[in-house]
Amino acid sequence: MKGNNIFKYVVNASILVMRMKRIIFVCVENAGRSQMAEAFANYHGKGKLVVSSAGNKPADKVNPVVVEAMKEKGIDISVNEPKLLTFQMAQDADLVVTMGCNDQGICPGPFFKPTGDWKLEDPKGKPIEKVREIRDEIERRVKKLVAEQTQA
Repeated sequence: MKGNNIFKYVVNASILVMRMKRIIFVCVENAGRSQMAEAFANYHGKGKLVVSSAGNKPADKVNPVVVEAMKEKGIDISVNEPKLLTFQMAQDADLVVTMGCNDQGICPGPFFKPTGDWKLEDPKGKPIEKVREIRDEIERRVKKLVAEQTQA
């Protein structure tokens, strides 16, 4: 009988994950803005959303200044790796949020379904003070997005 209870839990957990909204944050290199957005969305939307990030020209590693700025918020993304955006990733998402790469004319987001562009400055090459400003703006927007996407 106990085995049946485990099966019910697995089925119910799978249904819950299927019902949660899926959001993907996209930027060119997936090394800064989208990594921060994914981390904040996982933190603030834990158990409410399925979140990922990717880029169309992924960097070799996450920007170390971004890693440092996120550690200041108690979120460690030092083991994250930039990921290549695939068509399937975008198709599986309920919402694609681009980070401002549309201005550069190289962001794939507009080619996919529901897309929002946050028009955020790229932290690449910026000092920690500027990265903190970008980080805090991303967190503010993520909190708002989590609230909007998880309303009953």
